[in-house]
Amino acid sequence: MLKRSALVLVLPLALLGVFPASAAVKASEIIQRAIDGFVRPAYASLHDHAGRLTKAMHTLCTAPSQEDLDAARAQFSATVDAWSSAEIIGFGPIKENNRLERMLFWPDRKSIGLKQVQAALSDKDPTATDAAQLAGKSVAMQGLGALEFVLYGDGAETLTGKADPYRCAYGTAVASNIETMAGEVSAAWNKPDGFAALWANPGPQNALYRDGNEAVTELVGVFINELEMVRDVRLKGFFGGKPEADKPRQAIYWRSQNTTNSLAANLSGIDDLFQASKLGDALPPDARWMAESIHIQLVNGVATAKAVSGPIDKALADPALREKLDHFALISSSLSTLIGTRLTAEFGLTAGFSSLDGD
Repeated sequence: MLKRSALVLVLPLALLGVFPASAAVKASEIIQRAIDGFVRPAYASLHDHAGRLTKAMHTLCTAPSQEDLDAARAQFSATVDAWSSAEIIGFGPIKENNRLERMLFWPDRKSIGLKQVQAALSDKDPTATDAAQLAGKSVAMQGLGALEFVLYGDGAETLTGKADPYRCAYGTAVASNIETMAGEVSAAWNKPDGFAALWANPGPQNALYRDGNEAVTELVGVFINELEMVRDVRLKGFFGGKPEADKPRQAIYWRSQNTTNSLAANLSGIDDLFQASKLGDALPPDARWMAESIHIQLVNGVATAKAVSGPIDKALADPALREKLDHFALISSSLSTLIGTRLTAEFGLTAGFSSLDGD
């Protein structure tokens, strides 16, 4: 599994354009805006959508029909969208208790998760239909990937009748588990003495953020790391540049046709976070154009990703849609340069890091 590791950045006080005595205060304002304007609303939205998903699964199990299956699938897609925005904040409460991996076990190149989910459906393990017991099982069995297979994978057609009640019960437990985790993370971000307080109040006595430089570095790292994740892992994981190099079944959410919608939501989340934090306001006046350029390119990236619809294998076979995927790759690369090189240069950042590691 790929992991997101810490940035190694040296962030001088010049970034904030203030004297050292007030640097931490200014950093706190930037971080507090990020928390209040994006992080808390994003995870609250995820919790809300996950709750609706759980209710839709209960309804499907009670009176299975094609209409109710379609409704559950619609709520699944809405939850994927909400998660794809919130997941850019991949540190703090979501990292506790393996929640990040439990929410989404991906990439699964060795099909570990798929095999475990298929085994549960085949063996009809009763403990996997209980959300509390499911939470203690393999991370691959209890998140969005598992529920996607339940709703869209081989045998999903049985959900429209009463022939296989186990599949629906297991899917409901997965949905409930997602809802529980989303609620826990949302609550943790709202605790007065929780992680949010540590991030927004850097200082010598703070165990995580000793000064404003470290706090803002965490924020800048989100933009750099997530753009790299979107381009080099999510997109290039299935888009080979040439048709013979494509791997459509390596695409995230390919079964539910949410691949490009999730990429769009990733960029939308980055844009929302950048706008909420007003980090661009800390740029020198003659460099403020960068903030607007970042916003425009992110908006274009979202629109480009959303323009690629339908099954991802068919999209890859369509020259016009392949061109859009190429354009999306160019946009993400341009953003990486603009933020990771030019913006950081204006702030006097020195970057030396590998933001992604793993097997």
